Amino acid sequence: MNKYQNPLESRYCSDEMLYNFSPEKKFTTWRKLWVALAEIEKELGLDISEEQINELKENVENIDFDKAAKYEKKFRHDVMAHVHAYGDVAPAARPIIHLGATSAFVGDNTDLIQIRDGFELIKKKLVNVINGLHNFALRYKELPTLGFTHYQPAQLTTVGKRATLWLQSVLLDLEELEFRIDTLRFRGVKGTTGTAASFKELFNGDFSKVKELDRKLSEKFGFTHVFKVSGQTYDRKVDAQALELLSNIAQSAHKFTNDLRLLQNLKEIEEPFEKSQIGSSAMAYKRNPMRSERISSLAKFVISLASSPAMVASTQWFERTLDDSANKRLSVPQAFLAVDAILIIWNNILDGIVVYPKMIEKHINEELPFMATEYIIMEGVKNGGDRQELHEIIRIHSMEAAKQVKIEGKSNDLIERIIADEKVHIDKEKLLQLLNPINFIGFAPEQTEEFLDQEVNPILKKYKDMIGINTNLKV
Repeated sequence: MNKYQNPLESRYCSDEMLYNFSPEKKFTTWRKLWVALAEIEKELGLDISEEQINELKENVENIDFDKAAKYEKKFRHDVMAHVHAYGDVAPAARPIIHLGATSAFVGDNTDLIQIRDGFELIKKKLVNVINGLHNFALRYKELPTLGFTHYQPAQLTTVGKRATLWLQSVLLDLEELEFRIDTLRFRGVKGTTGTAASFKELFNGDFSKVKELDRKLSEKFGFTHVFKVSGQTYDRKVDAQALELLSNIAQSAHKFTNDLRLLQNLKEIEEPFEKSQIGSSAMAYKRNPMRSERISSLAKFVISLASSPAMVASTQWFERTLDDSANKRLSVPQAFLAVDAILIIWNNILDGIVVYPKMIEKHINEELPFMATEYIIMEGVKNGGDRQELHEIIRIHSMEAAKQVKIEGKSNDLIERIIADEKVHIDKEKLLQLLNPINFIGFAPEQTEEFLDQEVNPILKKYKDMIGINTNLKV
């Protein structure tokens, strides 16, 4: 253990996302691209034999990484290192490997495949977050709770209605994710500076064959959209767009965990806490929201990463420069890995989230008398009182009740004060009925039901086969 280990790998993200950005997937995809290139070039009339293609196919996964590393040390070029390593195990095909292509043919197209496949893995976990939030919102759609503005008690809402606010953010993320998947363009076959000059030479100036090569190869790898023009590389704005999307998902997750951590402090809602889990090495009683804190920590990392590809995209020179390479190797995979981890943890929280209705009720009862004052004034006016006089009476009682709560640490006795004041013309029983929290939640239950039915259920129906993934945590 004398070398740095990336915690995204050792502690947080899934094996499937790790594989997506692994050397094995990267370099087997390079070889699959070389096979497809040779196959289509043969179809279009180039002198490539079936024997050569079969030899390439048989050795797609036969990668000697040690030999490739030695070649790279010698050539100082990763693509040519793997061309030579591939040629060693497929000697008959050696002369036609990478025929007409440039390094970006394998490098960029593989990057785009990894981005697309990474998006699909993210989508699966994001759909499950939506499902978890949907179930939570539906279950608690009618449970009144204090609403907060500026983190100060405001009008009541419901626990379920608040969850729809978290859901709304995630739906926007899914909408963008679907758009990015549907519109992602393949680089395809473009040549060294995007002019396809080498392929013009190979196909004796037949532009139609070059376009057919580009189309067939892109379709073979599942892309219906292809860049019509490029320099040597695909437009680096794609990376910036991808990480902006991942940043948006991280922002939604961070917002959820901010709210949950505040609610856990209020003892109203808690994330799961396992039987043998230790909250603090010193304070044995503590139940720290460590999952939420982990999400917020990872989310900050993802949000910060989004600026890297944006700077790369804005500073590329002409047809390409190589100052994108090291940045891409770090920022793109790590953003995907971190968001993958965020969604695993988020699903884990939703699987075991705990609500404490009695604590929620206690906090409502501490604030509801103040919130009910407008209703009390209106009821007093109905019973023959003067609105302005009632307002002043209620204001004075409210100030005294607030003083008792804040300075003396006693309970809120505003209602008792009002009932005892003969100048406030209001029936005691009616006042107590009025103070039912249900009377102060507006249309929150109806809004929640309608939102879930019209906005969320169609998504869950569309992706029903994705629901129910394993969300076990590594640590």
